[in-house]
Amino acid sequence: MSKAIMIQGTGSNVGKSMLVAGLCRAAVRRGLSVAPFKSQNMSNNAAVTSDGGEIGRAQALQALACRVPLTVHMNPVLLKPETDVGAQVVVQGKRLTTAKARDYSKLKPTLMTRVLESFELLKSQHDLVIVEGAGSPAEVNLRQGDIANMGFAQASDTPVILAGDIDRGGVIAQLVGTQAVIDPEDAAMVRGFLVNKFRGDPSLFDDGYAFIEERTGWPGFGVLPHFPDAWKLPAEDALDIRGSGRDSGRGGDLKIVCLGLSRIANFDDLDPLAQEPSVHLSMLRAGQVIPGDTDLVIIPGSKSTRGDLAFLRAQGWDVDLQAHLRRGGALLGICGGYQMLGSSISDPEGIEGAPGETQGLGFLDVTTRMTSDKRLTETNAIHTASGQSFAGYEIHIGRTEGADCERPFAQVNGRNEGAVSLNGAVMGSYLHGMFADDGFRSAFLTSLGGEGSGTSYSQTVDDTLDALADHLETHLDVEGLLASAR
Repeated sequence: MSKAIMIQGTGSNVGKSMLVAGLCRAAVRRGLSVAPFKSQNMSNNAAVTSDGGEIGRAQALQALACRVPLTVHMNPVLLKPETDVGAQVVVQGKRLTTAKARDYSKLKPTLMTRVLESFELLKSQHDLVIVEGAGSPAEVNLRQGDIANMGFAQASDTPVILAGDIDRGGVIAQLVGTQAVIDPEDAAMVRGFLVNKFRGDPSLFDDGYAFIEERTGWPGFGVLPHFPDAWKLPAEDALDIRGSGRDSGRGGDLKIVCLGLSRIANFDDLDPLAQEPSVHLSMLRAGQVIPGDTDLVIIPGSKSTRGDLAFLRAQGWDVDLQAHLRRGGALLGICGGYQMLGSSISDPEGIEGAPGETQGLGFLDVTTRMTSDKRLTETNAIHTASGQSFAGYEIHIGRTEGADCERPFAQVNGRNEGAVSLNGAVMGSYLHGMFADDGFRSAFLTSLGGEGSGTSYSQTVDDTLDALADHLETHLDVEGLLASAR
């Protein structure tokens, strides 16, 4: 019979996604058929699935750890924030509605049926499902109607392992306090705990570890040291991008800057670049200027293109970009960033915010009109300038057209895709994931005056997942943890 185990955390960013990815690979190496699952995720970093939908990027990485194709059922509810108070609600891969937080709290209980449907489908297809929680079960004000933590655990009868983060401090209070505030029925779902992100000699925490066991009555599954190669795996949170606002640590001569938009989306486009020895990649924070020695500026995807265009201008980056181009630098806009490069963006139906039209940056002779239909597809393309073929994916709303589209960035099934300025310095494309293709990445970096690429991104990620599983096996009771599954 299929079994399941759930990793919940004492808070956000305690390492749940990474723990699930490592456990998935450890279980696969035991000969099990495994699938990841997260009932509700909030992220603007999404992946296109083989069944034509979208899920959170963390579940895509976990599926890679399981060596199984992506499916919408691995993340049946995906929330994609569009404003500070509202988000697009994607259910089983398709957009359902856009809801403010208060409205979503009323909608959420009705989604449990879809969540359980996806979960049971995965269980019917695999030996083991490893579930990731969201946020923390200690947020007891959200317990009613919960579909992400203890509400799901109770409804699906899935045992829970609780992870605490010692790196942020107060891990004893995190774990003991969680037990103190949740309902006894929920606490009974917990089969044990682990401590994540320890730095230094783990034996120094022996007394604290014993105190947690004694006070909670939960057995511990170990203390996991910080995993130093975590940066080699795709990040789900923009704050996790290596080199955020600082040197990427690779010491490369080719300087690439990505603008840190307020609603940045699908920024995993940057991950392969961060691993290139010849590249110095940095994520520009609000208020910082584009350095004068930058070779390439990337305007990434956005969940609120017009809103982020206003944000870009508020930082003075529009002026910086003009100076960058005058100095001979290159500019690449991806998805929402591509839309910003044109002369205008119109949204007559108010799909991404208030209806209206916004003047674009004017670096490409194109215009964009937002439409209600969303394009979600895996894509094979040929880069026009280099002739290099590559695989990618599209995940966007809006249609872009204009004179510069006659100089396409790529060809997709015989049609023009994207646009390039007359002098070739400004490029726009809807294609995500292009830099994950080793051949394309090498050709593109060479065109910028770089050294090309001698690395295999997919192999690096796969090797890092193996190293992560080894790390868990060394420091945690993985056998006992997996034996807790039911």
